[in-house]
Amino acid sequence: MGFWRTLRRWIGPSRAPVLNIVADEGDGPVIIFVHGIASSSATFARVIPQLSDRYRCISFDLLGFGESPSPADATFTIEEHVDSIRATIHSLKLDAPFILVGHSLGSLLAARYAAMHPSKVSRLVLVSPPIYVPPRQIGDPLVRARVGAYMRAYEFLRTNKDFTMATADTLRRLFQLDEVLDVSEHNWRAFVLSLKNCIETQTTVSDIASVRVPIDVVYGSLDQFIAPGTMRIIEQMRHVTMHRVEANDHLVRKRLARRLVEVITAGRTVAEKDA
Repeated sequence: MGFWRTLRRWIGPSRAPVLNIVADEGDGPVIIFVHGIASSSATFARVIPQLSDRYRCISFDLLGFGESPSPADATFTIEEHVDSIRATIHSLKLDAPFILVGHSLGSLLAARYAAMHPSKVSRLVLVSPPIYVPPRQIGDPLVRARVGAYMRAYEFLRTNKDFTMATADTLRRLFQLDEVLDVSEHNWRAFVLSLKNCIETQTTVSDIASVRVPIDVVYGSLDQFIAPGTMRIIEQMRHVTMHRVEANDHLVRKRLARRLVEVITAGRTVAEKDA
């Protein structure tokens, strides 16, 4: 089945749905923002206003989230997510390569998109990327145990719907995370399958290795979903620059938002400066 799906992608027109575009603001070089799992484009509410005076900033809802389509036959694999991102970007008819910024799950999807469509992306920025490798491939026993614990926790969340939805609701109200955290009946299937098929099962390390453009990784020192052993793997890659933000967790809070804006603007290419 996977073979035929891949073959159709290469030889025939894609039937991937176009996603709901939430924001298209500003003028200048294009930045496309991809939010994470159980979230929305509100993830970048502290970022886009700081950039839209010099960039065209575009964000959309991921497949199955927000107001984007949630096809009944979707299995929310990374291929399906990236194909819908591709279809959406194609619909924008952009003239030049763009900066691609992804947060959390969105960073995994952004890495795969950049690996598959190298001519489209000028720079890649991964924010709070939950990058894991299979525990059996990890030599350090402490790192292997930690990654194994992540996998067990994710499986628990997927298989205990009432607990997961109630916990998400409590966190949303307690920390005022409306629109930033959303696990509901509306997106439960997309949440569960995206967690299983994109985060728990991923090839992000190899995707990052095959990307041809500069990559910046921005993450908080208190990020609950970062696996230090895996981060050490990618920080050794020559085209990857790491930016650690102290006293910030997984979310794009003020401190991380400020650093992200600095990374994007400081790394402007000659083409962006001339635009």
